[in-house]
Amino acid sequence: MKYEIRKVDKEKGIICITTTDERYYQHGETFVPSSTWIADHYPKGIAFYKWLADKGWNEAESLKSAAGNKGSRVHHAIEMLLKGEELKFDDVLPDEKEEQKELTVEEWECIMSFKAWHDEAKPKVLLVERSAINFEYCYGGTIDLVCEIDGQVYVVDFKTSANIWKSHELQISSYARLLPFIDETTALDARLVKTAILQLGYGRNKKGFKFTEIDDKFELFLHAKAIWAEENADKQPAQRLYPLTIKL
Repeated sequence: MKYEIRKVDKEKGIICITTTDERYYQHGETFVPSSTWIADHYPKGIAFYKWLADKGWNEAESLKSAAGNKGSRVHHAIEMLLKGEELKFDDVLPDEKEEQKELTVEEWECIMSFKAWHDEAKPKVLLVERSAINFEYCYGGTIDLVCEIDGQVYVVDFKTSANIWKSHELQISSYARLLPFIDETTALDARLVKTAILQLGYGRNKKGFKFTEIDDKFELFLHAKAIWAEENADKQPAQRLYPLTIKL
């Protein structure tokens, strides 16, 4: 069953409308697809299809849902930390469906690894969790973090996955092109800004995190957007009305 979440950025007048299989950003009467949705149209590659064949469709969808919920709680927790709040192990945070649940041990380890990275990198935070729309190329996205490290400005995306997929690289490359449409970052030269993915709860080294700079893949993102447009021509967000009560 499809579900819908509306996240409102009152300051910018942006509404993020999410269902299980599509996401739009809205500004006034304008609807644009999210960069995540577009990037997912990039060919997955043989490794993905081998994984899918091994797991089967139902298990793969279950794993995807669980990963989404984990990522949502970790993102929410990091946002709280960056705003100066204190987290407790038994705090209750919203998942992808806005359902409140306690943090798991795995999620707590991701949050610990973020603190370890923060202690090491000592980033100067410029922006946290900001939604924006690129009106030139007609897509929207939510940037996790814009920060300065040793004089270099980075657009950083948080991931709780063990691998960085090509779609992740396209996604973060598209986020850099959102900066000219955000008041606090319009003065930044996007050509000089670097992009990076911060993997949290990373089990392949002792630090528990991995910070990877990503080469610009915006041209590939635009190719994926062309595929998205072909597959979703004239598509609009699903909106349905349901009665509050039913009686025979």
